[in-house]
Amino acid sequence: MPRSDRLLRLLQALRTLPAPVTAHRLSEETGVSVRSIYRDIESLRAAGAEIAGERGYGYCLVEDGTLAPQMFDRLEIEALVLGLAEVRHLGDPALARAAASVLAKVAATLPSARQQQLLHAVSQVHRFKDRYGALPDMGRLREACWREEALIIEYTDQRGQATRRTIWPLAIAYLDQVLVVLAWCCLRQDFRKFIAGRIGAVEPTASSFRPRRAKLLREYLEALKTAP
Repeated sequence: MPRSDRLLRLLQALRTLPAPVTAHRLSEETGVSVRSIYRDIESLRAAGAEIAGERGYGYCLVEDGTLAPQMFDRLEIEALVLGLAEVRHLGDPALARAAASVLAKVAATLPSARQQQLLHAVSQVHRFKDRYGALPDMGRLREACWREEALIIEYTDQRGQATRRTIWPLAIAYLDQVLVVLAWCCLRQDFRKFIAGRIGAVEPTASSFRPRRAKLLREYLEALKTAP
């Protein structure tokens, strides 16, 4: 692993793990030796990261000099905490991890008083079950949207009929009660909304529809505005 990547992983571990974090725990998280952790801690300190602690006790990232300070007021901090907490309850594990990572990165760039406001925000989200229930491979769906690549999906319609479709995924829409994939259906030769919970297997293809996604998505969104 390149040294720069190793240092970034160590910084992220210091941001996200409960402090103080022992060198042994950091070693497990980053996949390098404890001796390398000691050297990398000193390298980060030399680069401007304020890391409290010592060998045998553990480490705490007091201030991260690698990220520019963020100037949020208290209401903006509440909005960040609330929005990211909602993301963690969507039922998508990868997005939940990303939300926690974003919050940790933001916290690392705040002055200490703002950090405390973030950690003790009055806005909270508590859900007894994931908002959208069981979901297909959302990572593969997102990747196909990003790469503008066709997918083959197994889909069960509202009558319980199962079909295999080749689709061009355009966007993922988080509606009030349901998560849908906005796509061009190659079978129907038209725009379709696929309810994520009804998507079974998701298979990648080597077929690209680039650079048509942006234009198709604009057309679909305009059509949705005028739909009865």
